[in-house]
Amino acid sequence: MELKRVVVTGLGALTPIGNNLSEYWDGLKNGKSGCAPITYFDTEKFKTKFACEVKNYDPQNHFDRKEARKLDKFAQYALVSSDEAIQDAGIDLDHVDKFRVGVIWGAGIGGLETFQNEVINFAGGDGTPRFNPFFIPKMIADIAPGNISIKHGFMGPNYTTVSACASSANSMIDALNYIRLGHCDIIVTGGSEAAVTQAGMGGFNAMHALSTRNDSPETASRPFDATRDGFVLGEGAGALILEEYEHAMKRGAKIYAEVIGGGMSSDAYHMTAPHPDGIGVERVMLNCLRDAGLRPEDVDAINTHGTSTPLGDVAELKAISKVFGAHTKTININSTKSMTGHLLGAAGAIEAIASILAMEHSCVPPTINHSVVDENIDPSLNLTLNKAQERDIKIAMSNTFGFGGHNACVLFKKLDD
Repeated sequence: MELKRVVVTGLGALTPIGNNLSEYWDGLKNGKSGCAPITYFDTEKFKTKFACEVKNYDPQNHFDRKEARKLDKFAQYALVSSDEAIQDAGIDLDHVDKFRVGVIWGAGIGGLETFQNEVINFAGGDGTPRFNPFFIPKMIADIAPGNISIKHGFMGPNYTTVSACASSANSMIDALNYIRLGHCDIIVTGGSEAAVTQAGMGGFNAMHALSTRNDSPETASRPFDATRDGFVLGEGAGALILEEYEHAMKRGAKIYAEVIGGGMSSDAYHMTAPHPDGIGVERVMLNCLRDAGLRPEDVDAINTHGTSTPLGDVAELKAISKVFGAHTKTININSTKSMTGHLLGAAGAIEAIASILAMEHSCVPPTINHSVVDENIDPSLNLTLNKAQERDIKIAMSNTFGFGGHNACVLFKKLDD
């Protein structure tokens, strides 16, 4: 059977550098750091005292008080970003076939704050299991797409993908394939996460995964820099409306880009560390190129996973050099995590949006906070350091990897005018 074409017709973002799509792009192109001291709890006893929080977010601007109390922040973020994407796409909710509209959403952890607070309250009590009746439905990762579909009446496929930090990239690939195969006309996809909590910070600190640059939080996320010392935890959400091309054309929708390929692979190596030679990363990019029917030299820009960890950054760049060969030096490579921090399960979504906006505006956002060259990284690579670069981007790749060795890669194409 002939696969259907899939395009992006709507975008929504709630991030540490902007609370909507326009603000997010402004932050990206201007190299804005979203990192600052944590405001959610007392960090006196924590090794890391900073994170990339969503700023100036008030749930009462989006939900009534009763509704907000039933939703963990990760689900709130999902609803806010998906509402923006649906509005951006101009979908007529009264006339769309809701049986052919799905929601496939990514979350690596889900309602961590809810789980943390309920357990703390129980442990501080007399042993009687007095739990909030909304404890379970607030916590479970699949509640985000559930709430999106309930709000809008979407009755197509509805579920959550969980693959740690690759979760929302996997959700986009699933959405791509459902539409390709003709099962849906539209899918709301993306991801959300809200893990800047005591449990989240304490757990990642215990793994020695986080930067501890407490004297300079705004420069702590520094992918590819020789002095990088771990990732910076972020939070927020990104939403994309994926739509069958002919369906979008018939309703006169704005088209941001075409989704032309998705690839997946596994490192099969270690729970948290990447394979030092980037074998799984190499394979996922090759799989994605093959799925899209592209050659390596067709790719203009790569938004890397680029977490700012000592091992991960080097392994990914090694894999890119192997896959793209001599063409690697002509590609704009960047890591927007230098600005947003690492949004875990939402990372793939907001970084895909960054790639799409880079194509739309012919501008590659920078990798900020770079000052010291790493001798393990090829100095001839264009890592788009510290300042955005103008470029006509026709094909953009977005890489996302997760603990457990999960690798996901998505390719976007700028449509001809």
